Amino acid sequence: MFEELPKDPAARSRPSPDRVAMFGARSLLPFVVAGILLLTWLPAEDAGKVTGIVNAAAKLLTHAGVPVTIGYPVLEFLANVALFIPLGLCLAGGWPSLHSGWIVAAGMLFSTLIEIVQLGIPSRYATLSDVVANTVGTAVGAFAVILMRRRAALPR
Repeated sequence: MFEELPKDPAARSRPSPDRVAMFGARSLLPFVVAGILLLTWLPAEDAGKVTGIVNAAAKLLTHAGVPVTIGYPVLEFLANVALFIPLGLCLAGGWPSLHSGWIVAAGMLFSTLIEIVQLGIPSRYATLSDVVANTVGTAVGAFAVILMRRRAALPR
């Protein structure tokens, strides 16, 4: 009924590094999604305790002559990109046969869902720029995995 394992430990096959990476990415995905939802659906004053670094960085940029009105939106966009990079990494790493276009579309749909829910949270603001930044972050994560795979496949 069950296949018996070989007695010799050297004869037992170990999972390939690709399968280990795939398992790791799939295992991390629920935590990545939960973290994103926590940061995006908390009331603004609670989320600000976690994400206040953007405001602090924008204030630091004023010393370099960058007005807060320019620095803050740019840093917020980049923070949204960074927030979704792990999603792209997990999706591309966990499902290597999935086309990158579907991964980017999944990131866009997830971001759109987040923004729709934020319409009902009084202290939150739904913006199209967040959807764009989050989609870019998903794409960056997915393409990073693709590049790592290509690099690993090159002869050394």
